[in-house]
Amino acid sequence: MTEVPMSFTRRSLFGLAAAAPALLLPRRSQAQESIPEIAKGPFDGAESLKKYRIPEWFRDYKFGMWAHWGPQSAAEFGDWYARNMYMQDSPQNKYHVEKYGHPSKFGFKDVALTWHGKDFDADYLIQLYKKAGAKYFMSMGVHHDNFDLWNSKYQPRWNAVATGPKKDIVGLFASAARKHGLKFAVSEHLSNSYNWLAVSHGADKTGPLAGVPYDGTDPAYADLYHPFPKDKPIPTQAMSREAPDSWKRLYFLRIQDLIDKYKPDLLYTDGGIPFGEWGYKLVSHYYNQVPNGLYTSKTRKDCEEGTCALDIERGVAGDILPNPWQTDTCIGGWHYKKGAKYKTGKNVVDLLCDIVSRNGNLMLNVPLPNSGKPDDDELKTVEEITKWMAVNSEGIYSTRPWKIAGSAAPPVTGNTAFNERNRKELTAADVRYTVKNGTLYAFVMGWPEREAVIPTLALGGANQVGKVRGVTLLGHRGSLKFTQDEQSLRVTLPPEKPCEHAVCFKIVGA
Repeated sequence: MTEVPMSFTRRSLFGLAAAAPALLLPRRSQAQESIPEIAKGPFDGAESLKKYRIPEWFRDYKFGMWAHWGPQSAAEFGDWYARNMYMQDSPQNKYHVEKYGHPSKFGFKDVALTWHGKDFDADYLIQLYKKAGAKYFMSMGVHHDNFDLWNSKYQPRWNAVATGPKKDIVGLFASAARKHGLKFAVSEHLSNSYNWLAVSHGADKTGPLAGVPYDGTDPAYADLYHPFPKDKPIPTQAMSREAPDSWKRLYFLRIQDLIDKYKPDLLYTDGGIPFGEWGYKLVSHYYNQVPNGLYTSKTRKDCEEGTCALDIERGVAGDILPNPWQTDTCIGGWHYKKGAKYKTGKNVVDLLCDIVSRNGNLMLNVPLPNSGKPDDDELKTVEEITKWMAVNSEGIYSTRPWKIAGSAAPPVTGNTAFNERNRKELTAADVRYTVKNGTLYAFVMGWPEREAVIPTLALGGANQVGKVRGVTLLGHRGSLKFTQDEQSLRVTLPPEKPCEHAVCFKIVGA
């Protein structure tokens, strides 16, 4: 059984409850539930946001990295821990009962107190990610768990400065990223929290503690678990955004505080723009505060209106999209889990080339354990990415899609989230294309035997390929011998490959 640190006893936390601001509890006053004032500027709601244009830096940077890290990381047992620990007989519930005790006695509030981050070093991590080729870095700002990772004005008790590591995680990451020349992004997953955490107000249905309320029902902790109505059924849809206006207002104020304090270059929301006009006003406030900023949404309609960039979770667009977009994915699970199996360097390289060839960016999460330092297996994958990017980044950064994304590609299904699970490993028969300043980059997704044969670069043909005048290989000095006819472009390879995984041919004249 894990105990709460002595400096944070349950009794002291109960005493602090009286100091929690009244705004954390439901409001009934219509005046209090109005949308707060936003920063002055060209944007002021849904219609005005149609004037927004995606900034060029996002088109150019292509690769970002992300650290899912917060109080749920303390358990080191995977994503959605703060919810699933209250789901009787789920793997995380069973783990929680064995390690900590029953959630009526030891709840998420207590898990949060064991988050320490003793080895956390934002500067070290940013340098690690920059060396791996990341051009922008994303800190998690707040997950569905309702715990803010900055010195939050509107969540004064459950934030990383007041509780846990006692550090402004967002602020430290923001300073380090900008110090080392990276754009800074922040993610918010808060809009779903009201229903996501409602399970903390339940109880076991069977067993010796059946009917004993979980700790979420204690009004002393309503500022963490929400003041969920006793007479309302606990929702089955975790990601539902049905919530009272009092919650929408608190959500707005907290994310507005996050924007105003750190002015992130990119603001990620876990879903579409939330809560109707509340959300549109918040995005307007963000763009007025950060004129060259970018908001990402997982709802295609939001992006087709020109308001933001599309984000596809764990998925790849089926073809080239007209506007820049982003895949967000992880080398393993979103939150850290001991013993998890991670993507290899090749898996990440295949994804990156696939995504960039379709006009997208890759945002790659490396979840941190309780200590705040990646484990050895995570560092191994990051090192593989580092070595590959050192050779091939010229064909990634500041590129644009060619006429087609690639050839001989095992298809992915549609432009929907989570289609990466259907992917097959790419081989030397697969090619991905990018273009920059009139030069074509052809990523052959494995090292061929003796020569690279690329049928899609045959002279003329469906892609109207011109006469190739020269071919080089990134990471290799000197030109390569080649022939081109109506069947294919054939390139003679050097004796040694310049890197593991995909190799990139730089082609002039096509």
